[in-house]
Amino acid sequence: MSVEKIYTHAELKDELERLRREGKMIVFTNGCFDILHVGHVRYLKEAKGLGDVLVVALNSDASVRAIKGTKRPLIPEAERAEIVSSLSSVDYVTLFDELTPLELIEYLKPDVLVKGGDWTEDRVVGRDVVRSWGGRVAILAETRGASTTNIVERVLDVYRDKKDR
Repeated sequence: MSVEKIYTHAELKDELERLRREGKMIVFTNGCFDILHVGHVRYLKEAKGLGDVLVVALNSDASVRAIKGTKRPLIPEAERAEIVSSLSSVDYVTLFDELTPLELIEYLKPDVLVKGGDWTEDRVVGRDVVRSWGGRVAILAETRGASTTNIVERVLDVYRDKKDR
């Protein structure tokens, strides 16, 4: 599944082990990234600044549906992966099917685990395991008002009344 920056879990583990031997610090974040917006872009750029290599784990379509309901994701996983991987701040993308990235975090062993400001540290999945090998958790400020839900609501509002089109 290696299309430029998009890796399987096994491929990514091998690549990260190689990078660790070079002394690189691995930063990990995860999310749905359904309808990429400015908040995502700013967040990923800031996350990249916390280390040398940024890994983004994307929830698969099945995982997104289980978390957000049957109407999501709006963008299929392959397209979301391609879009996220096209950002210069992102070094690697991988998909995961589980509801949380805990197994993937344990498997990849990142140095820094990052979540957005809509999370509190006590709710960050994987925080304890990352700390167990000397890693750290970082919570980054969110971009107020920037969300997929807000974008969807704006689009629906604009196109709800067909007389205005």
